[in-house]
Amino acid sequence: MKFGLLFANTGEFVQPDGVRGLASAAETAGIESLWTVEHVVVPVGYRSRYPYSKTGRMPGTEDMPIPDPLVWLGFAAAVTTTLKLATGVLILPQRQPAYVAKQFATLDVLSGGRAIAGIGVGWLAEEFASVGVPFEERGARTDESIQALRSLWSPQPEPFRGRFYRWEAVESNPRPVQPGGVPIVVGGHSAPAARRAARLGDGFFPARGTLHELSGLFDIVRGECERIGRDPSEVELICGGRVRAPEDLEPFAALGVTRFVVSPPAQDVDGLRRGLDQFTRDVIEPLGTA
Repeated sequence: MKFGLLFANTGEFVQPDGVRGLASAAETAGIESLWTVEHVVVPVGYRSRYPYSKTGRMPGTEDMPIPDPLVWLGFAAAVTTTLKLATGVLILPQRQPAYVAKQFATLDVLSGGRAIAGIGVGWLAEEFASVGVPFEERGARTDESIQALRSLWSPQPEPFRGRFYRWEAVESNPRPVQPGGVPIVVGGHSAPAARRAARLGDGFFPARGTLHELSGLFDIVRGECERIGRDPSEVELICGGRVRAPEDLEPFAALGVTRFVVSPPAQDVDGLRRGLDQFTRDVIEPLGTA
């Protein structure tokens, strides 16, 4: 089991010393990956419901700093050597895919092949309105954007013609150093997200959910893979939550999960180090994955 750290670009970790402290503590503790969140703007008084909270409000205040995830990961790349650098998630339909392809490829080159493109469709309708993207088109735009990324990362320049984006053969360099391009992990907790991961993704990350809910979503991934003739093992299964001992992970491993993402144990660097040291002793070392 690999372990990731979610909400990496929040709290004290938006500042340079915070990034350095977080990265150092995570690498020392045996954490495998850092996962960033994204909102380019947070509309004041938004009415859309955040799907991962009973209150319908996302964590933190509306004015909480949320650095651009790819810029933040570029800084983290410079102060780390082994950590995978992941967006979790980048709201893909809000961004023009040619820019996204260039940004991820650049991160992959500068980090020595450590980038992971975690993407999602988004939930905050008012944010889509702010950037001029129709909220109701987000699913179709996401599918097309994934295809556009893979086209731009292909070994040879080729034209792309879709409903929302089209261009003749273009060069997009540098290309990612990872064979096949940057891995694309589809986030989301819905059946369409699970099917999208099976069709277009290298991984599926429903951030939260009961074991019953996760089992159903993973079954959808496997069923869709079977329908389209794809090997289900090509889609990595990821989830997140709380874990205090190795046995807590056994039900998730039984579902096929190979990466488990946790929240930082504290929002200050000293508390983070203490919490991750404890996590290493209690979970990582007993599993032999440190």
